[in-house]
Amino acid sequence: MIGICLSLGFISLFDFPTFAGWISYFLLCVIPVQIILAITLGTNHPGFASRRAQPANGILLVLIGLAVGGIIAAVAFQTIGGGISPPTPMLVMYAIVTVVTTFWAAIKLGGWPAASLVKNPLATGFGVLLTSEIGCYLIYKICFNFGFLRGAPVYVAALDPQGLFNAWKALVFCVTIVAAMFLIVDFELWPLTMFPKVMRQPVLGIVWSIFAVVLVGIAFFLGVGVAGMDPMTFLVRVPVPFIFGSIIVLNMFQDMLFQKFEQPMKGIVTTVSAAVVGLLLTGLYGVLAPTVTGTLRTGPPGYDFEIWLASALLAVTFPFLIFIAEFFKLWPFQKT
Repeated sequence: MIGICLSLGFISLFDFPTFAGWISYFLLCVIPVQIILAITLGTNHPGFASRRAQPANGILLVLIGLAVGGIIAAVAFQTIGGGISPPTPMLVMYAIVTVVTTFWAAIKLGGWPAASLVKNPLATGFGVLLTSEIGCYLIYKICFNFGFLRGAPVYVAALDPQGLFNAWKALVFCVTIVAAMFLIVDFELWPLTMFPKVMRQPVLGIVWSIFAVVLVGIAFFLGVGVAGMDPMTFLVRVPVPFIFGSIIVLNMFQDMLFQKFEQPMKGIVTTVSAAVVGLLLTGLYGVLAPTVTGTLRTGPPGYDFEIWLASALLAVTFPFLIFIAEFFKLWPFQKT
């Protein structure tokens, strides 16, 4: 709860345009660095930080994450964002896709190909970041189209990649892929673990990616196609709560809640718990939104409430929780 209270207190410092613009954008650029430090490097590198006891270790890792994230933000702002302030919707969506592709490069691909080409951990981390950025750029250029914003003040024709799909739908699909990834993590990669030949890179990453895309395709078809949900409504009711709930169950509780269960039962109870926790906390954030930020309009064309809710949970609270769970190792509540 401390992480949630800190996050909501932090959000309350800003008005909605500032929060949804510069603040969310910057923290979104920090998350890929967090993923690499926590997953690819296991918070064991760089050495000058890992050799220190808590809280110095956590403080240094946080500062590294903020510094490198700031560099990424500055580069993307001048290139993808065209140097336009405040950050355009194009730039913010690009930053979100970078988070998605970093999860893909660090978890699904396990750091491949960098992990198999170099022995230096920091070089591997840089390789994962490079793989993520390349993947993000390709997805963004091929899939995202902002034509629906044409005529609006925030639309900049030169920055529109004019891809194949409506940018909102493409974004929701990408975020839902992260939810599918967490679903498979909840099951500890079962049933893929039943096939030894699959459990090596890059085969695992390819199969896992295909599996996730198929799951998302089914969920997206049922939710947006059959049920007729607005894509942004689908976003804040399905993938965002589940991702947030999975972070609570897997990271904050260190995946210790259901150790007595074997797969697939462990995956089932973990998934249900993540969904319930995520929905409850999403509901709590929704109730507190008027107090924290003020009354926000819901639905098109601005989707202010939906953007606030998704940003509050995943752009702010998520990195805050990772700071606490992975960088500080739950210090001072748990001895390290």
